[in-house]
Amino acid sequence: MRYARVDTQSMPFCGSWPTMEKQADLARMLKEELTAIGVPDVFLDEKACVVYARLPSNLPDGAGMAVGFIAHMDTAPDASGTDVKPWVLEGYDGGDIVLNAERNIVMRASDYSNLKQYVGEDLILTDGTTLLGGDDKASIASIMTMAEHLCTHPEIPHADVCIAFTPDEEVGGLARDLDLERFGAKAAFTLDGDHLGWYEDETFYASEAIFTFTGRSVHTGTAKGIMINAVDLAAQLMAKLPPREKPQYTDGTEGFFHVISCSGDCEHAQVRMIVRDFDFQRFLKREAFLRRSAEELRDTYGEDRTELTIEHQYSNMKEILQTVPWLTDILRKAIAESGLTPVREPFRGGTDGAALSLRGLPCPNLSAGYENAHGRFEYVPVQSMVKNVEILLRICAAFAGLSA
Repeated sequence: MRYARVDTQSMPFCGSWPTMEKQADLARMLKEELTAIGVPDVFLDEKACVVYARLPSNLPDGAGMAVGFIAHMDTAPDASGTDVKPWVLEGYDGGDIVLNAERNIVMRASDYSNLKQYVGEDLILTDGTTLLGGDDKASIASIMTMAEHLCTHPEIPHADVCIAFTPDEEVGGLARDLDLERFGAKAAFTLDGDHLGWYEDETFYASEAIFTFTGRSVHTGTAKGIMINAVDLAAQLMAKLPPREKPQYTDGTEGFFHVISCSGDCEHAQVRMIVRDFDFQRFLKREAFLRRSAEELRDTYGEDRTELTIEHQYSNMKEILQTVPWLTDILRKAIAESGLTPVREPFRGGTDGAALSLRGLPCPNLSAGYENAHGRFEYVPVQSMVKNVEILLRICAAFAGLSA
């Protein structure tokens, strides 16, 4: 709850990293707390806004394999992260939850079927005017609690335990400034996602496409044969997109095109979209479709009227993780031994783990256990965070038995 009150909302398309300096407020808090609980090796990269911490191996001769845990500090720009007011509903009874009586904001059980899983548990909620930030501060809380437990119980054997808290995951940062040599882990786990006990070892291939249209403006009274409306070009592009290949119509391993913004006037228009698919060949065909669409518009309106740039964002982490199946086996076993049923989900979103895996740090993802992320009805069951601490400790125990 202390972390949730710190405004760390990131901002897309601002052109700087970190995107918002206020993320450093939480970074400094975490650095101080890590030192206070007894972690001997703590470092804050002020420029990159990345917190590093390491609990050195307590095994003879520093044995075991170094393991890492990573969570992001920023919250999503989808809903306000300013003046978050977290509170605890103890022993949830299964009914509707009044978040804000003054404003008549109610989370109805009929609208959120996931609530029924948590009857009897203690839920951390907001006042219904902001997001909570459980994505990903529930993960930070679990990692910090794990670190504190290891510090206060030095008799628990463990290898090097490496921790990193990063900025801007929600806006495509993808741990870009995480120094892997300083981090020190041989393999790692991100914690990010809904639903306790779920894990991901596969995600999208991803790119962002930006169409820029240049029109020709003239008075509407004399426009015939002269005007070229850039907004028309943008509309024609969007009409070309397959109508059912959008996020709201797809699930599982189905890919999509998603227009994230469209703006313009007669002379200038821009369409930003993301392209996603789990299969690499289908992904390449999607990008080729966009290039053909741009060429068709150029053929109709002129070469200088349509510009397209496609930027690769990340690849399917399955490419790497399938070469180290023992890593996912450890995660699945830790979940099961904690009394949960492991649920594998092809992750329909980006994770720091996808980018880090392709950079050479194999990194499957464990769910943080929050629900309804990125919105005013987000909540985190306290018991889910406690269970995740247990899972993390079991992972540490497994890595203590591995050779470096």
